[in-house]
Amino acid sequence: MSDATLDQARQSIAVGSKSFAMASKFLPAGMHEDCVMLYAWCRHADDVIDGQEAGFAATAQGDPAARLTELRDLTHRALRGDAAAPVYAGLARVVAARDIPHRHVDELLDGFAMDVNGQVYHGMGDLLEYCYRVAGVVGVMMARIMGVRDEAVLDRASDLGLAFQLTNIARDVIDDARIGRTYLPRDLLRAEGIEAVDPDDLSQRPALHRVALRLLDDAEIYYRSADVGIAALPRRPALAIAAARNIYRQIGVKLRAQGPDAWNGRLSTTKGEKLRLAAKAVGSTVLAPRRRTDPVSRDGLYIRP
Repeated sequence: MSDATLDQARQSIAVGSKSFAMASKFLPAGMHEDCVMLYAWCRHADDVIDGQEAGFAATAQGDPAARLTELRDLTHRALRGDAAAPVYAGLARVVAARDIPHRHVDELLDGFAMDVNGQVYHGMGDLLEYCYRVAGVVGVMMARIMGVRDEAVLDRASDLGLAFQLTNIARDVIDDARIGRTYLPRDLLRAEGIEAVDPDDLSQRPALHRVALRLLDDAEIYYRSADVGIAALPRRPALAIAAARNIYRQIGVKLRAQGPDAWNGRLSTTKGEKLRLAAKAVGSTVLAPRRRTDPVSRDGLYIRP
């Protein structure tokens, strides 16, 4: 891998995801580089579909369907050995080196297609399918970089991705509505008397917050399930993933505590909070005795393809 390819990936992560940038520093060198390269492609792909740069608004070129078609083409070309840009070269290198099935890359692209096609989520089952394709499968690919091949542990890695995405959706209810997207399940919205989310209708906020809390409740179940997988990792990868878990989960904690007013700005964690939550992860992984984690059943949880 060229230094330029890795440097570009690091810059992308530093700008687009400070939480991942901090947590990934705990990984061993080679593993860290590969996780950064994979995450950089995921970030790039997400930005291409949304017409953004590092998660922030930018001027999009072409319609979303055309951008998705080009993204698929460039990605598949890279996996065949013909990378058009460093971010694609990095992906191809990681997929080959870590024996990541190509179908996982396509599953993520299929998740982006759900956004492009304006998928309607009628119930939690529909939403969890989306969450797997845009986040759960990323957890699976990251776990493979960390050497995991046990399907039961990969299930737990997927669960962490689902927890992250449910947290993300709950945080971004209003921002998503402003760009014409609604991820909250229609059955939960209708139970609150809402047919369409109006980001400017403040009278909807209490009901929307109640629906968001339903997603956060489900996220907690997936976070607990994911803890079983974290315990199965070697210490340094376990520390990195536990830190990421703690930092991202805190967003849901804040949304729950602040109520509907949480949407008056963008929820995030401060650098000090990130350091505190990372330190907590040290205590639960590196300093804690290695013992068998009490089993947490996956009965009733999402079953990945």
